[in-house]
Amino acid sequence: CYILQESLRKITTTLALKNDEITNFICCLKQSLENLEGNSSRVQEDLETEFSSLHSVLDELKDSMVTRIKQERASRTYELQSQLSACSKALESSEELLEVANQTLSSTTYVTMAPAFRLSLKAKASDSMSHMMVDFTQEREMLQAIKFLPVPATPEILVSECQVCDNTVTVQWALPEPDTKIDHYDLEHRRTNYEGPPRAREDYPWMVVEGIRETEYTLTGLRFDTRYMTFRVKACNKAVAGEFSELVTLETHAFLFKLDAGSSHQNLKVEDLSVEWDSCGGKVVQDIRKDKNRTNQSPMHSPARTAMNSPKRVPSARVGRDRFTAESYTVLGDTFIDAGQQYWEVRFDKESKAFAVGLALRNLGRFDQLGKSNASWCIHLNNWLHQSLTAKHNNKARTLDCPIPDRIGVYCNYEEGALSFYNARTKTLMHTFRTKFTQPVIPAFSVWNGSFSVQTGLQVPSVVQSGQRKNSGTSSSNASLT
Repeated sequence: CYILQESLRKITTTLALKNDEITNFICCLKQSLENLEGNSSRVQEDLETEFSSLHSVLDELKDSMVTRIKQERASRTYELQSQLSACSKALESSEELLEVANQTLSSTTYVTMAPAFRLSLKAKASDSMSHMMVDFTQEREMLQAIKFLPVPATPEILVSECQVCDNTVTVQWALPEPDTKIDHYDLEHRRTNYEGPPRAREDYPWMVVEGIRETEYTLTGLRFDTRYMTFRVKACNKAVAGEFSELVTLETHAFLFKLDAGSSHQNLKVEDLSVEWDSCGGKVVQDIRKDKNRTNQSPMHSPARTAMNSPKRVPSARVGRDRFTAESYTVLGDTFIDAGQQYWEVRFDKESKAFAVGLALRNLGRFDQLGKSNASWCIHLNNWLHQSLTAKHNNKARTLDCPIPDRIGVYCNYEEGALSFYNARTKTLMHTFRTKFTQPVIPAFSVWNGSFSVQTGLQVPSVVQSGQRKNSGTSSSNASLT
C-alpha cells in the first residue's frame, strides 16, 4: 500500500508539473498571437514608410533633373536669340551698305567693310538635348529586385572546434550556406551544473554578447564555479534575427573550495576565501567561555550568544577534531583532493610576519604547524628578523633562491604525487615536492600578523601542464630538504 501511495504521489507530482508546463505554453502562445498582430502592423507601417521615402527621393531627383533641363534650355535659347539678333542687325547693315556701294561705284571713295563679313555663320548652341537623357535600366532592375530580407539561417556551433583552457572558452560556429546579408551574430551563454537539456528553471541567467562580426568568439577571465557552460548563437541581418542554434554544453572543470572557518585558529578572521589575522580573536572566545561559565544560559541578544551563533564560527568540517590552536595559525579548505590535477592561487600580504600555503593530510594535528610534520607540505614566508622563503616538510626546510611574489599558484597532481608552487604572474616554477599521497589531501594555509585571499575555480594553466611534463624528472623532492 505504501509503494502504491508513493507511485501515485510521483504520478500526481509529474502531472502537476506537466499541467504547469502546458499552462505556461498556452500563455506563451497567446502572447505570441498578440505579438504577431502588433509586429505585422509595425512591419507594414515600416514598409509603407520606406516606399514613401523612396518615392520622395525619386520625386526630388525628378525635380532636380527637370530644373537642369529648363536651365539648359534657357541658356541655349539666350545664346541662339542673341546670335540671331546680331545676324539680323548685320543683315540690315549689309543691305544698306550694298545700296550705297552701288551708288558710288564710279567714285573713288573707299567703302568700309560691312559687319556681315565679320559674322561667324556657325551656331553657338546646338539644338540637340539628347545629352540630358537618363538611362534608368540598371536602377529599374535594382528596384524590381527589391524584396523582403530573408530570415538568416540557423548557425551550427562546431563542438570539435570549441576550446576550453586557461579559464577561457572559444566558441566557433558556421552557417549552412554563405549569406552576404549577415550583419552580426549574438552569442548567449550561461553557467549550469547539468549536462543534459535545459531545465525549466535554471539557477543562472543567460549572458549576452552582441554585435560579433566573426564566426567565433573567446570569453576570457572566467571563474569556473559550475561544472558546465551552455552556449547558443543566432545570426542577424539589418532587419531581423534568425533562430538560435542548438544548445551546446561544454565542460568547465575546475577545483572549487572554500575555507573551513569552523576549524580555523581563533585568531584568524575567515570570510569565504579571505583571511585576516585578528590578535583579539582568541581573547574574545575566552571571554565568551568565561561568561558562559558564570551563567547557564545567555540572554537571547547578549554578546556571548551573538558571537557563538555567528556564521563565521560554523561547526568544524574536521569531524571529531577541535579547531587549530596554540601557534598553529592554520585554516584548511573544505574540499579534499583524492584524484586528478588541481590548481588554485593565493594572494598574500608580503608584510605578514609569517605565511604558509600548501597541502595537508586530514590527520594534521590541531597543534601542528604547516611543514613541521610528515602530514603537511608548504612554502613558508618568514618576515620576522629577515625575509626568506623556504619549502618545508616533516620539519625539514630548503631556502628558495627566487624573488618573493605577491601571488602564488599551487598545482597538485594527486596520482603522480606532485605538489608544485609557481609565481602566479609569470608561471615560473618555484619548487616541487614529489611524494606518494596515501590518503586524500586538503589545501592548507597559515598566517601570522598578516592576511591573504584565495582564488578558486581555476583550471590548470596550459603553461603549467607543459612545464610539468618537461620538468618531471628534474624537480625538487622531499629528499632535497635539509
